[in-house]
Amino acid sequence: MNPILSSLFALSLFSSLSSSTHAHQCHFPAIFNFGDSNSDTGGLSAAFGQAGPPHGSSFFGSPAGRYCDGRLVIDFIAESLGLPYLSAFLDSVGSNFSHGANFATAGSPIRALNSTLRQSGFSPFSLDVQFVQFYNFHNRSQTVRSRGGIYKTMLPESDIFSQALYTFDIGQNDLTAGYFANKTVEQVETEAPEIISQFKNAIKNVYGQGGRYFWIHNTGPIGCLAYVIERFPIKESDFDSHGCVSSLNHLAQQFNYALKKAVIELRNSLPEAAISYIDVYSVKHELFVHAQGHGFKRSLVSCCGHGGKYNYNKGIGCGMKKIVKGKEVYIGKPCDEPDKAVVWDGVHFTQAANKFIFDKIAPRLSMACQRQ
Repeated sequence: MNPILSSLFALSLFSSLSSSTHAHQCHFPAIFNFGDSNSDTGGLSAAFGQAGPPHGSSFFGSPAGRYCDGRLVIDFIAESLGLPYLSAFLDSVGSNFSHGANFATAGSPIRALNSTLRQSGFSPFSLDVQFVQFYNFHNRSQTVRSRGGIYKTMLPESDIFSQALYTFDIGQNDLTAGYFANKTVEQVETEAPEIISQFKNAIKNVYGQGGRYFWIHNTGPIGCLAYVIERFPIKESDFDSHGCVSSLNHLAQQFNYALKKAVIELRNSLPEAAISYIDVYSVKHELFVHAQGHGFKRSLVSCCGHGGKYNYNKGIGCGMKKIVKGKEVYIGKPCDEPDKAVVWDGVHFTQAANKFIFDKIAPRLSMACQRQ
């Protein structure tokens, strides 16, 4: 890592650790989350079929709608705020929305894509659709709650919408969708202003519905993830000293620069909003670069998958099985120590990695209600 960047990262971590000594100054009675698979707690599974085993095996004991062996960062956020895990808005079975709702679905982009899930692997529930779902939920939940009885216990009170924390973790799929469509990194970069513009509109729309507290993650180092690295042949010279693709990580950094600028503009235009910009890129990159120093044995190599340099194969996903001598066996099988791996399935982080990420950003929660 560049010495200057290393110093800045160390300073950032020191500041975070220093602030962790303060008690929580903010109280959020609910969370409303928007995003992709990094924070999907069951949306895509409800719409298109459950993410099967071994997903969920490290904590829930069985599949729980998450593309992970256990909990996601959003789960740790909910825990730290003393709230239940978020129910997916699309999941009608056993859901309780009294403390918020999750509109995220795996594969979701900010900008709507002109393709189906089966064609591209990207979700039709783009950020604009997620806002429409939230808008309808906000209005209809109050109508239904007024009926009394069980509805009062399953749906949020009206004043919760202005007191809740609105979390966003989305944008990664917009970058990879362009790259997967054979566009150059430079061509994908030119699309960033339009993507960021649509993101800003979503924040403004939620603000118009009474949202005041926003928690926005930037996007991670996509050049360190097997599903991106393995998509097309990459020249050896394009890899950095840590095994990540430099140009793809630069693309994520450029996107994040534009996102941070947009957050500053939103703070100026939405005077009652408290907007936290959370740099998860730096935390995730630190984890890839110094995995062993943080107690991990695997950094780029997936825990759950099959074959190849990264234990990842697009055609043989985590959990895929086949019949061998009359018995069903895993082909895309999990590793023995998922808690020692950074990447779960070539696309998503393990529960252990998510906990590491959360621990580094958690001190900011105590200030998330403060306007900057």
